[in-house]
Amino acid sequence: MVSTRSKMQQASISEFFEKNKHFLGFDTLNRSIITATKESVDNSLDACEEARLLPDIHIEIRKVKGKSDELVMISQDNGPGIPPDSITKVFGSLLFGSRFHTIRQTRGQQGIGITGVVMYSQLTTGKKTRVISKVKQEATAVYVDIGLDTKKNKAISSNRKRNHWFNSDGEIIEHGVKVQAHMKAKYQRGKQSVHQYLRMTSIVNPHASLSLIVYDEDGAVIDEGDWPRVTDVLPHPVKEIRPHPHGQEIGSFQRFLRDSVERKMTSFLRHNFSGVSMRAAREILLKSEIDESRKPGSITAPEAQAMLVAFKKVKLLAPPTDCLSPIEDLLIKKGLSKAIDSKFVSTVTRSPSVAGGNPFQVEVGLIFGTDLPSDSPVEVLRVANRVPLMYQQGGCLLTKSIESVDWKKYGLEHPGGRGVPKGPAAILVHLASTHVQFTSEAKEALSDNEEVFNEIRLALQEVGRGLRNHKRKSKQREKALEKFELVNVILPEISAKCSAILGREEPDLAPVITSIMNAVFSEEMSEWDSNEKVTKCSIKLFNYTSRPRQYTILATWPEREGVEIVNENIEGRREARGLRKWKLETLQPSENLEISFSIDGLSKGDWTQFDVFFRGSGEIIGAMKLDEKILEEIRREEMAAIEEEMVAAEHVADEVMGSDIDDSKDLDSAELDEALNSPLGDVSSETTVVEGIEENGAEDSETLNREEITDDPTNSTRQSKLFEDKEWSGEE
Repeated sequence: MVSTRSKMQQASISEFFEKNKHFLGFDTLNRSIITATKESVDNSLDACEEARLLPDIHIEIRKVKGKSDELVMISQDNGPGIPPDSITKVFGSLLFGSRFHTIRQTRGQQGIGITGVVMYSQLTTGKKTRVISKVKQEATAVYVDIGLDTKKNKAISSNRKRNHWFNSDGEIIEHGVKVQAHMKAKYQRGKQSVHQYLRMTSIVNPHASLSLIVYDEDGAVIDEGDWPRVTDVLPHPVKEIRPHPHGQEIGSFQRFLRDSVERKMTSFLRHNFSGVSMRAAREILLKSEIDESRKPGSITAPEAQAMLVAFKKVKLLAPPTDCLSPIEDLLIKKGLSKAIDSKFVSTVTRSPSVAGGNPFQVEVGLIFGTDLPSDSPVEVLRVANRVPLMYQQGGCLLTKSIESVDWKKYGLEHPGGRGVPKGPAAILVHLASTHVQFTSEAKEALSDNEEVFNEIRLALQEVGRGLRNHKRKSKQREKALEKFELVNVILPEISAKCSAILGREEPDLAPVITSIMNAVFSEEMSEWDSNEKVTKCSIKLFNYTSRPRQYTILATWPEREGVEIVNENIEGRREARGLRKWKLETLQPSENLEISFSIDGLSKGDWTQFDVFFRGSGEIIGAMKLDEKILEEIRREEMAAIEEEMVAAEHVADEVMGSDIDDSKDLDSAELDEALNSPLGDVSSETTVVEGIEENGAEDSETLNREEITDDPTNSTRQSKLFEDKEWSGEE
């Protein structure tokens, strides 16, 4: 009789995933081709961005003749290529990669994706995957067929050769990678398809050019798509950061202690974790009752636990956020408008936050379209680290956040206040994070996280308010325009006939029209001037009332580095981050007035819509009343941010003044750079804010105290939250 122990053996990671391929997204034939395409495109985008190349990615899918359930997927990019010695490891070893141990935003991390495609291809058809790789420094490309030894988790390569690589025009390709995989799969159209995946990818990667062509078994084209880039601006490079103490658990922390080569505990804390200054390190050790001179390897389990408790009690700097790469609001607008015909687009990029020691950032876009069905649920576009999520929508944190908002307040149908709202709209939610918590290895839905949920909900409410204001403004204008056209058609005819009958001159109808309309109108316009390379904007006011009116007009604009307002016909002032104001002279009855300005530093299509707000008595049709309550709330947040910046400056000063001379590693430029680049570390804005107070402190009597302290250091698109009509409630 054979014992149970003799039957036991360890399975390799490749064997595990071979038997559990559904974990990787290869559970159905329809889904398998999407997963294979996704893994190829993700790798191509990451490689291009790291090499600072604008991505050009082409996907080709061919049905195999005589095989109804077999496809050949071909992916080609213009990336830097893979060095010949690394090809077999990249494509033939699961969990091989450069990103698993790094803390920064990346599309892939585990090193499973493209090797999973090779494994699935071999498992379902017995065929190897053909790879062509060309690096710029070498004269020829490497051609190789790759399979996978699942027992050894090692590549099996064959037919390796070198040759020139030509494109369809006969030109030599200088660099890039081409992957050809033969697999069991089925191509379908619809919401869950390769076409939809590439469409969504183009929206959240506006710097990439993507194309698709699908052939049937006879070589006829059955589907195709082309999504050219809408910007030449690459995402800014992300930097690797060290782990933060707030994200530590006892097991991983003990491993850090065991592996450390530091000579004492202060050095260990400051050189292994972000956000820990010399003063903070000493305070942590004091609360843990651990001597500074102890070696990390000598710390016991109870002492390590005491340090974890101390981490929560000591005020630490937030981790740096240059490890994140958000899409940014202007590019989200361009991406959405490219894919969906729109009447209105509202976007929000929230300030970076931290959950469990991991930096994250939330972005939301809402597009109100003309080619979307009004009686169906809104289209939900879920994205994590610029990668679309195609499946498991109902169980995803991003969907739950959308369902938690009362969309009736914002003009969308929301029967029973449950589920996804209905209407001709699409909602995009993007989570950028150093550690995205997925529900499974297939990376198709996000698990619950309270901090992330709350951030997404706030962002959704901001874009919802923008939609509600747009719909209200449109309705006001439609009614006013109808009334205005009616008055301007009927009154002149009556006047002309009466004057002819009485034999008198026609009277001036302007005062009469003014009396009937009894309203102030606002019309805004923005257009791209191709000659001057600026976006020209104007705001026109029409006083159709019998009383003089006096207003302060405010307008949103894309305030950021390299962008400025020029050519103002009326001198304006900065009111808040992304908000300009003009204090107008008295607008007399029947008088018209125009505010014009240009925005320099943008490209064509970057800025097509803006919101207009006002201060003053009486309503303006086409503009919204500025809600001072929300403005005051934001100012309190900004003052708190300034206080945190001052704390960060104190931490930096401690590094300079409190370093131990005995320990040459206690002070280094990288650490000071990290502190200065953290969300709380940039104290340069403090001087600007104070100067703004001194310069503008007594300008407008109707505004709140310190109204010029509105340079939001944390979010470039918070203006949509600032301004709301009187129906705004504290619940939001």
